[in-house]
Amino acid sequence: MEMVTRTRPSLFGEIAHGLGFWTERSAVHVAAEQGQALQLQQLILGGAAVNIVAINSITPLHEACIRGQTQCVRLLLDAGAQVDARNIDGSTPLCDACAAGSLECVKLLLEYGAAVNPPLFTFSPLHEACMGGNSDCVQFLIDQGAFMEAHDCHYGTPLHVSCAMKHYDCAKVLLNAGANVNAAKLHETALHHAAKSKSAGLIDLLVEFGGNVYARDNLNKKPIHYTSLGSTPYLCLEFYENTPLSLQQISRVAVRGALGSRAREVVSQLNLPNRIIRFLSYMPPPVIEIESPV
Repeated sequence: MEMVTRTRPSLFGEIAHGLGFWTERSAVHVAAEQGQALQLQQLILGGAAVNIVAINSITPLHEACIRGQTQCVRLLLDAGAQVDARNIDGSTPLCDACAAGSLECVKLLLEYGAAVNPPLFTFSPLHEACMGGNSDCVQFLIDQGAFMEAHDCHYGTPLHVSCAMKHYDCAKVLLNAGANVNAAKLHETALHHAAKSKSAGLIDLLVEFGGNVYARDNLNKKPIHYTSLGSTPYLCLEFYENTPLSLQQISRVAVRGALGSRAREVVSQLNLPNRIIRFLSYMPPPVIEIESPV
């Protein structure tokens, strides 16, 4: 039976990927994973198949991307590797590069035509970048048109993932780019995730961008219900529940909400004083240096 498993062709592989046969990890897989660029080049020149599929549908390109082996990624793509091949979990090489936090691999894959928003795929490359806490990849993907509201049935939006994993920098990049702070998964918002992860910093950030502290999930619980009585996250949420937002904050949230993902571009072009532009852009006020008298 073992011999048959190793040698029979995979109809699923051929239909879903057009990549040929199931196999154990090939020499091409090993070279790609270990970053052995010279060995990989020799294998390719010798006629080795770059789109050979391992038993879990992983291609050599997947292997190279998950390890951030940029040189091997380029060799494989130049040799005809399928840039959007999917493994058994549905992940593309771009997903793996984002999970690994390899910005160079991400840029290379997109240069070769990788889909930043793979069709029929809910856990997107942007989700993967947020899961790994790779804020540089998050920003680059957004700049390339990644859907910030892509919704996974288990994890929710990329912002949900960032907060669940306590990745403050990723959450801030998403919010600055116009992600919906109150997007819900089963009525559960990013604030619920921040409360569950016990992150007062994320709670402050989300409220600053208009997070609704009164939102209730499908269990009819507010974010504060997921914190421990007297803990820093609890006191933080208690304060926001009992303290009305300032008119300045309400105005900023309203403007940002109206502009959505266009906020960064539009706000900078408004005919307003620089100090207000910086406030609407969530940038700190400029530092004014005062010369001391001689």
